[in-house]
Amino acid sequence: MIPVILSGGSGSRLWPLSRKQFPKQFLALTGDQTLFQQTLSRLVFDGMQDPVVVCNKDHRFIVNEQLAALNLDTHAIIMEPFGRNTAPAVALTAMMLVAEGTDELMLVLPADHVIEDQKALQRALALATVAAERGEMVLFGVPAKKPETGYGYIKSTADALLPEGVSRVSHFVEKPDEKRAAEFVADGGYFWNSGMFLFRASRFLEELKKHDPDIYDTCVLTLERSKHEGETIDIDEATFACCPDNSIDYAVMEKTQRACVVPLDAGWNDVGCWASLWAVHEKDSNGNVSKGDVVIQDSRNCMIHGNGKLVSVIGLDNIVVVETKDAMMIAHKDKVQGVKQMVSTLNDQGRSETQNHLEVYRPWGSYDSVDMGGRFQVKRISVKPGASLSLQMHHHRAEHWIVVSGTAQVTCDENVFLLTENQSTYIPIASVHRLKNPGKIPLEIIEVQSGSYLGEDDIERFEDIYGRSNNLEAGVKTQTIAR
Repeated sequence: MIPVILSGGSGSRLWPLSRKQFPKQFLALTGDQTLFQQTLSRLVFDGMQDPVVVCNKDHRFIVNEQLAALNLDTHAIIMEPFGRNTAPAVALTAMMLVAEGTDELMLVLPADHVIEDQKALQRALALATVAAERGEMVLFGVPAKKPETGYGYIKSTADALLPEGVSRVSHFVEKPDEKRAAEFVADGGYFWNSGMFLFRASRFLEELKKHDPDIYDTCVLTLERSKHEGETIDIDEATFACCPDNSIDYAVMEKTQRACVVPLDAGWNDVGCWASLWAVHEKDSNGNVSKGDVVIQDSRNCMIHGNGKLVSVIGLDNIVVVETKDAMMIAHKDKVQGVKQMVSTLNDQGRSETQNHLEVYRPWGSYDSVDMGGRFQVKRISVKPGASLSLQMHHHRAEHWIVVSGTAQVTCDENVFLLTENQSTYIPIASVHRLKNPGKIPLEIIEVQSGSYLGEDDIERFEDIYGRSNNLEAGVKTQTIAR
């Protein structure tokens, strides 16, 4: 069995904590590990092979770093230039495996779900394996024990030809209103659609070719034209752009005669919104969940998330308050599904707060915006031991670097020299420069930029050890650009 971890979502319903360039699956929302790492960790047991990770190309360094933190290997990392939903992602993976002669069972999992009961998960996997080995296409269904309007539902029916405990999919139901959701729970034959699947790679491709040949044919061409380097597949952008955007459910599972349901009663939660995140956390005596420097008075059933500032709340009921360095979101817990629309509105306004946090992570470390004005910007830059920024030039700004801790190796035009704590240097406009950490501890510097234009797309790269092209993210005039 090969796990296929789908890690391409943006997690917009958990804004402002989740951002496009650092979405929820890479955040530690329910423990010390990120959701992505939790998903990988629960799959380390006998019979489970190294995973295939499907992610956005912009997230590849985050994926590699979080894999390295767990000391885990991968079968492959498939990098999409943009999302085309789950059906193309799984199709590309299945085609890769079949081409390798590895026609194994594929366990398809989103990277951002919470599963509390590991033993219950493994029992469900064992039952699903029996069905999938017979050529069935298994969908894991969470027993609908309460009315929930945020999930799709599956109606199941008995089928004597299936293994005991497995039922046939009768039909799918879109997210219902509260009345219909209550009727589904009372009926007892409905499950929440978990978005988790198990099937053989060749079986999925057979059904996809039958029911959605456009996706199948486009993915065949896309994979042929993509770059294969070691365990990494860089998906061809031009061909993939022609691929229809569709989910596994719509493309295959709602049309095939082989869809069946295995119950998954394992404390599953898709952490799809702030109310879902509130539900999986421990609460105080008044039902409140808090994180950070938070003081709560006369409030009930709230979620308060602080990120540096003191956050105090008084007299609130069923309210979500999320504070970050550059944004604050306040919503009624019953209305948090509307956060996605708020993010869309902010995107229409060209707001950078939906794209990245003030602290931006890069393969060499991170940088954090400290202050900004009309012709200046102050950043805190952290460089990992042995890491280096690209050899680059700016046409519109000069930079002052002050070393706070560690040792910096500075290249400025023809000069290469070392700086230690409390030493500084000046990088003039149009100078070719590079910052490197030659030491064994993190390098921390303060960078003061000044000039007529301070956008991070004012960068011309000459050398980059991470393989980023000069125009990798050009055109985005915010702090989202890689240095």
